[in-house]
Amino acid sequence: MKTLRILGTRGIPAAHGGFETFAEHLALYLRDRGWRVIVYCQEEGRAPTVRDTWQGIERIRISVPGDNSLSTMWFDWLSILDAAQHNDLCLTLGYNTAIFNTVLRVKGVTNIINMDGIEWIRAKWSKPAKLWFWMNDWFGCWLGNHLVADHPAIKDHLVTRVSGDKITMIPYGAIPVAEASEEPVRKLGLEPGRYLTVIARPEPENSLLEIVQAFSVKPRGYKLAVLGAYNEDNPYHSAVKRAASNEVVFLGAIYDAPVVQALRFHSAMYVHGHQVGGTNPSLVEALGAGNAVIAHDNRFNKWVAGNGAEYFNSTASLSDCFSRLLSDDKALSSMRQASKQRFQQALTWPIVLGEYENLLERFLKPKTKARPALHRDARDTVRELIVEQARTPRKAR
Repeated sequence: MKTLRILGTRGIPAAHGGFETFAEHLALYLRDRGWRVIVYCQEEGRAPTVRDTWQGIERIRISVPGDNSLSTMWFDWLSILDAAQHNDLCLTLGYNTAIFNTVLRVKGVTNIINMDGIEWIRAKWSKPAKLWFWMNDWFGCWLGNHLVADHPAIKDHLVTRVSGDKITMIPYGAIPVAEASEEPVRKLGLEPGRYLTVIARPEPENSLLEIVQAFSVKPRGYKLAVLGAYNEDNPYHSAVKRAASNEVVFLGAIYDAPVVQALRFHSAMYVHGHQVGGTNPSLVEALGAGNAVIAHDNRFNKWVAGNGAEYFNSTASLSDCFSRLLSDDKALSSMRQASKQRFQQALTWPIVLGEYENLLERFLKPKTKARPALHRDARDTVRELIVEQARTPRKAR
């Protein structure tokens, strides 16, 4: 049986973010195609490791004290130690603790790493955190047997570190939303078709302050529904809320999928302010719901949303977009159709997961009953890395 171990996420069923949602979809997809899938799951506490199944997917539930970055690092380390005891193909989602993957490389375990976004350029991180991410960006490139980039711009970045032959570009996917009840929207005090949505963590790089300021400069006749957890003790969060007019509604963090889908489906427009990253799940989900999209003008968003979206690069340009589009039903209708077409073209789960399966099958290898001694594996690993770097064109380094 073809076997895959998925590392690097909080686990399944998804309840945290994009990687967990992807892991759930991929695991179920591969299960239906005859694979054995094992997913490592992080839990809080000091309980012994539990091995169980969820909808036919094997789970290894590892408990670690606390719920912070150090807890996640400890979980990653324990997951890798367990995976290293087997000869199964591994898929690691994210490179934040890529240095730990030295264990898998030394043991001869094939490991494909999804390199996520360029984490070390994000404004929210301290200098020590940025250094840690920068180092692990390099370690991931060196230690992974193959790399996945979720966006062409991410692949361009990785090619500065390793050969392009070592990288496959596969974007993120989403479920199309063809219909949704109006009830969840009305319960939140919104009128279907008379509000815009913003779904993002309230961080400077996601342009929340610019979005709220641009919307609030004058009455719009629409509501701006902002999803996300806002803490009054956070200066940036407070600044965003102070900039809001009475047409801006802060709904808090909502994780109930049917409610979020209903909010998207009945929205007049989706506003996406992310300035960095690769293929952002929230933007893909907006396209899958057929939203008219206004996005920050950068290479990441423009590849995902395509020519049918509108783009802004300042508070003033965004305000102009609101003024022009909210009074032009024909333009909004055309943008919605363009979003649906872009989504169907490349961003559906069947397309994305099929590309992943094709990649994974390339790296499957037969089981072996015996392994060389660890010191021999280590020498071979170092030799392989030296040869690999020697073959990389100087420009790519």
